[in-house]
Amino acid sequence: MVISAKTKVCAIIGDPVEHSLSPVMHNAAFKELGLNLVYVAFTVTSTELKTAVLGTKTLGLKGLNVTMPHKNAVINYLDEVDTTAKNIGAVNTILNNQGKLIGYNTDGAGAMVALQENGVYPEEKKMLLIGAGGAAKAIAYQAAQDVDELVILNRTAKKAKQLAQMLQSCDAKVTGTALSSNVLKDELSTTDILVNATSVGMHPSIDCSPVPSDLLRSDLCVMDIIYNPLKTRLLKDAQSAGATVVSGLEMLIYQGAVAIEIWTNCPAPVAVMRTAALNQLKKQGVQC
Repeated sequence: MVISAKTKVCAIIGDPVEHSLSPVMHNAAFKELGLNLVYVAFTVTSTELKTAVLGTKTLGLKGLNVTMPHKNAVINYLDEVDTTAKNIGAVNTILNNQGKLIGYNTDGAGAMVALQENGVYPEEKKMLLIGAGGAAKAIAYQAAQDVDELVILNRTAKKAKQLAQMLQSCDAKVTGTALSSNVLKDELSTTDILVNATSVGMHPSIDCSPVPSDLLRSDLCVMDIIYNPLKTRLLKDAQSAGATVVSGLEMLIYQGAVAIEIWTNCPAPVAVMRTAALNQLKKQGVQC
């Protein structure tokens, strides 16, 4: 694209952001859509967050993605937060609507679309979610709108129970408890969809998995939110068992696609985004 005085800017803010796939993914999408938009990354510390967000208005940025550690604190500096992001208590996407900053959370929606696009439909299913951190919270909130039952397991039982309590108003049956080998075995025996929302198995600990391989079955769907490596030990074991597997890259792509649609009102070119992200991962030496 040719950058001109009319080019609008979107960006990701966080600390750190050097590893982010978002710039290559979103710039490829903007080029495919023929939009006069460019996407960049800004390292923003916690002490600089307020100034950076308010500067979005001053500089006329079209929108922001927000990554760690700012997803919670950024809410304090927005004019409006949509219902999903408010309930989760975290924002990862901001739209600058003529000087009004509106916050969204696209993580949960990205996870659900990733499942659906891989032929897995959560309706009337039981989901087992491992983890109770920020990403798990977003996935749990979105999943609880669709699944019949949601079980949250976490090393710290208190966090799992708190997350389950937050979702009691949803139609799904939601429970949270401590992650243990016995509980994992019992719950997984009746589970349809397993989601790992922890960092277990992330580079460099690529030989680790949160689930013993002998608990995996061919009628399971297994999603791991990790994308470095692209195919974690959990996904390799699940694939060997004949299960349907969904990588963390799919969630990343689809949460980014939702963000693009918020900013531009255009359908996101998912295939182009996937190709750009995969190429960048290969350049970074990630196992693909």
